Amino acid sequence: MSAIRPTTYQVQVKIFEAAGCRYVRTQGDHLVYSYPGAMRPVVIPKYQEVPAFIIKNNMKVIGMTRDQYFQFLENI
Repeated sequence: MSAIRPTTYQVQVKIFEAAGCRYVRTQGDHLVYSYPGAMRPVVIPKYQEVPAFIIKNNMKVIGMTRDQYFQFLENI
C-alpha cells in the first residue's frame, strides 16, 4: 500500500473539490472548505508541500478512504 505523501496545495484543492468540498473563504494563507455533513471545515494551507498529517486529518473530516484519495489523485 502506498503512503500518503505531501503534495502542493493546488493538488489538495483539486482532490477535495472533486470529493465534493465547496470553497467558503480564505483566512490568511489557508483555504477553508465546507463539506455536507462534516462537523468542521476542511482547511488547506497554501503551502508548496502540504504535510501528510494535514491531508489525513482533512480526509478524516469528510470520511474519505485511502482508496478514494488515491483514486482522486490519479484522476487529476
